[in-house]
Amino acid sequence: MSRSDLSRRGFLHSTAVGLGALGLSAGAAGAQTGSGGTPPGPDLPVAPTGRPQPALNGPNPRPTPPGERVGWAVCGLGHFAQNYVLPHVKEGVDSRLSGLISGTPEKLAAVGDAYGVPEAARFDYDMAGLAEADDIDVVYVVTPNAIHEENVVRAAEAGKHVFCEKPMATSPAAGQRMIDACAANGVKLGIAYRAHFEPHNVEAKRMIDAGELGRIEFVSSDHHRPLDPEATQDIWRMRKDLAGGGSLPDIGIYALNGLIWFMDEVPNRMVAQTHAPQYDDDRFAEVEAICNVLLEFPSGRRGQISSGYIADKKRIDIWGADGVAVLDPATSYMGNRLTVSTTDGTEQVAVDGPDERQFWAEIDHFSRHVRDGAELRITPEMGLRDLRLIEAIYASAERGAWVEVGPDGAMTG
Repeated sequence: MSRSDLSRRGFLHSTAVGLGALGLSAGAAGAQTGSGGTPPGPDLPVAPTGRPQPALNGPNPRPTPPGERVGWAVCGLGHFAQNYVLPHVKEGVDSRLSGLISGTPEKLAAVGDAYGVPEAARFDYDMAGLAEADDIDVVYVVTPNAIHEENVVRAAEAGKHVFCEKPMATSPAAGQRMIDACAANGVKLGIAYRAHFEPHNVEAKRMIDAGELGRIEFVSSDHHRPLDPEATQDIWRMRKDLAGGGSLPDIGIYALNGLIWFMDEVPNRMVAQTHAPQYDDDRFAEVEAICNVLLEFPSGRRGQISSGYIADKKRIDIWGADGVAVLDPATSYMGNRLTVSTTDGTEQVAVDGPDERQFWAEIDHFSRHVRDGAELRITPEMGLRDLRLIEAIYASAERGAWVEVGPDGAMTG
């Protein structure tokens, strides 16, 4: 046999021919080569035949049949929704795109046509008729922060479960109203903390919980990105009434939520500073550019977070007695890396699955919660806690003093 014939097909064909020349079947050949009359392994087929269903242990599970998938309507068709949410709803195995909601008819038409969403499943922000859309189970709210509250309440009143981008609102009072509305209408609410599904972050959390880094005494988390006044998706972020603050609730929430997730406890004391550049910069007429926070935890451990609107960095350092894990980038849409440094050197950690899995994994996670009652990891209570902590951080910065908070994030002193 030539080298070019050494393929799976060529091997099986040649084996079958060889056995036939000897007057043996594959089973008979095995029986003759085994000891005690027992073949050494399963019979190999010598012709096309049905085989057992293979185990699926790779990164991509088998999709649920279309009729069993949870139907999603995306509310808000801006930059993030069109570039990341919509494409990944379609990649889910338990979810499907069933509707669109927008205040811009042109967007509804263009996006609806592109994704094959029927005109009857396209709705204005008033969501009139949404209650009768039986094909829609969940509304994913991807609008500016200040609009989340009304979007969520209207979706809940239409009898739809709701998945809401973070921060869930611009104030704890608004977040509580959203929770109450969903409870009153018997629907579920989840908050889109995608980093809880990003493979590098998941692996770092596993290493911490398994004790592979030793005792963790300190975690630092720094999340910064430039604020571009020319970008449509950034214009509303410069208005405090729409954003609820500056870099802290926008990009700093990754630092805050991630640190609490890794430490597995809520801080009980915090002190913060916020500031904008000394030179004139219209981007920061209403919101802060930089926020720095020191955190103390009930266990006595410490943490530090920062957020910013000038530089570009998304990094988390987890300082353990036996090793230091660094996520850098930590929470980008793609290109994240996890390295671990010990006395033996630094090693990049391989993870299972692409970074983009964070999008469809969180969507499918909520679909299974809605459909099957699976436990929800990214709860509205988590979102409300973070809103309370953000409120406490701003209070600390204004007072120039430490503030004390409870397990629910609310200030106690």
